[in-house]
Amino acid sequence: MLTDTILVINCGSSSLKFSLICPQTGETLLNGLAERLSSESAELKYSFQNNKQVTSLPAPFDHQAAIDVLVNILKQHQLVEKVSAVGHRVVHGGEKYALPTRVDEQVKQTIAELAKLAPLHNPANLIGIEACEKAFKHLPQVAIFDTAFHQSMPEKAYIYGLPYSLYQEHCIRRYGFHGTSHYFVASQAAKLVNKPIESCNFISAHLGNGCSVSAVKNGKSVDTTLGLTPVEGVMMGTRSGDVDPGIIFHLINQLGYSAEQVNHLLNKESGLLGVSQLSNDCRELETAMFEQDHAGAKLALEIFCYRIAKAIAGFTASLTELDGIIFTGGIGENSSFVREQVLTQLSLLGVEIDPDKNEATRFGKSGVITTAQSRAAWVIPTNEEWVIAEQTQQILSAE
Repeated sequence: MLTDTILVINCGSSSLKFSLICPQTGETLLNGLAERLSSESAELKYSFQNNKQVTSLPAPFDHQAAIDVLVNILKQHQLVEKVSAVGHRVVHGGEKYALPTRVDEQVKQTIAELAKLAPLHNPANLIGIEACEKAFKHLPQVAIFDTAFHQSMPEKAYIYGLPYSLYQEHCIRRYGFHGTSHYFVASQAAKLVNKPIESCNFISAHLGNGCSVSAVKNGKSVDTTLGLTPVEGVMMGTRSGDVDPGIIFHLINQLGYSAEQVNHLLNKESGLLGVSQLSNDCRELETAMFEQDHAGAKLALEIFCYRIAKAIAGFTASLTELDGIIFTGGIGENSSFVREQVLTQLSLLGVEIDPDKNEATRFGKSGVITTAQSRAAWVIPTNEEWVIAEQTQQILSAE
């Protein structure tokens, strides 16, 4: 049994995901999810030694209640003493945090201040930190920021074509997200090409309900599609991705939308869901397209794949070499159709997909999906929790 583990916490506004991980090996001892928080139907599901359990949460059904139940579960399985620290995923670190950071009062204050840039995420992340501080008073808490990996981007990549004073006075710039995922898969791809990460150049596509494409040059992020918020970039499950900003004024001034309605439309009603008028789930859209010849599903997937291919092709402008293309995330790892459609549109980059390898590389499997003579493309399952555990351990070891 492992004696040195990190408890990884990922808080959403109504959920709390957790894993107990060995930072050296990535082995997961226990993991689970508390969901529907702040409602009477709140429950916590967890898996330990391949046994799955579900338990309801006590009032007030909040994040603290979920953490308290988690502590009891750890005690029940004699795991509390094996936890050496708690690592937290924090979505927005602004420009201040480019590295894992030990949580103190100043760090918490800054996370709260940055909620103006991530109003749906940072407040929930902070709630998780404070709940864990109460439950694990003796343990160090470490924040791992989703934006940190992208802090290496040059100004030409992150400054918008707006008055520069908006950046100087209000921090309006591109930050990028999914940083831990892009960092992890780039590190794994470096092993596949047998080169140090500092010598590697990749384009990484994290494709799920939220999507981003990133250019990695000499192991560092030099560009990414997500911006000030997670709406920019390629089309996603329910988010629009890039649109003409003039559309917003048209919706408000000509069609009578409120600013709140526009925000909801761009974040919750657009993307695959909005175009297909059917679903934001790629699996359902593929089924509808192939089995029902659903026109909306077909169009949504065509737009989705085209914009991903266009983003990958565009990011070659930030590189002088390209070792390969990486697919990760729920769609990137499991949809052989999406990968095929994206790579077919990148023949100018010398990419040729191998249909058999592509079809075989799904459901947690990793590997190359291109032919022997092609520029490489891989499927690499992401493991953001392991990154958080590993980086939490690193900062504590350095101290």
